[in-house]
Amino acid sequence: MGYAQLVMGPAGSGKSTYCSSLYDHCQTIGRTMHIVNLDPAAENFNYPVAMDIRELVSLDDVMEELGLGPNGGLIYCMEHLEENLDEWLTEELDNYLDDDYLVFDCPGQIELFSHVPVLKSFVAHLQRKNFNVCAVYLLDSQFITDVTKFISGCMASLSAMVQLELPHVNILSKMDLVRNKRDVDEYLNPDPQFLLSELNKRMAPQFQKLNKSLAELVNDYSMVSFIPLDLGKESSIQYVLSQIDCCIQYGEDAEVKVKDFDPEDD
Repeated sequence: MGYAQLVMGPAGSGKSTYCSSLYDHCQTIGRTMHIVNLDPAAENFNYPVAMDIRELVSLDDVMEELGLGPNGGLIYCMEHLEENLDEWLTEELDNYLDDDYLVFDCPGQIELFSHVPVLKSFVAHLQRKNFNVCAVYLLDSQFITDVTKFISGCMASLSAMVQLELPHVNILSKMDLVRNKRDVDEYLNPDPQFLLSELNKRMAPQFQKLNKSLAELVNDYSMVSFIPLDLGKESSIQYVLSQIDCCIQYGEDAEVKVKDFDPEDD
């Protein structure tokens, strides 16, 4: 049984920084973890790249050869990955043991985890290879400054949840950069009545029914529980990792080691 994290989120939400910090933390505690780059446009990494999609397809090459823009070129690259899952990905996965832990650093284009089926096919392939997979969705905590931005982030996260149908962990990243953490605290586990009240204050009266539906949707799906991530604190990354490990049942199939004791002499 293998284990995997699919690290998603908007561009600039701190996905690569999260992967780097996670790798450093696991190095510190003596745990093996492999980081996989799934961004064909990535250039610089702060972690050792175990697998790299650029060995299969590069965004620069696609844009030059096909005359596509950045977004169109990225979609082409990911669709090319989908077409080569049985060959390239299977061959790469064969280099790892059955109980290895992989973290996939995904591109930041929101359409890849909202309505384009590429990542869904990617996850299905991992599951066929006997991997337990958890979706990790990062949202910049500095983005959560008012209720409208919070609802926007929740809807994007919910879209990924519905699309991928995976155990899902939401993370508020960059908490170490937030000056006044009280502005964020009220959105970590918000009350639906608070959301509705704040939405009604900011929106025109004709949107009150829509606001009520949005607040109820967020509350009913129970997906508003964000875990704050402060990379300045080792305990914070440790807590996030423990929550994800719980979702994918990491280590639960390990054999219990029992020490044999000699019977005491009478």
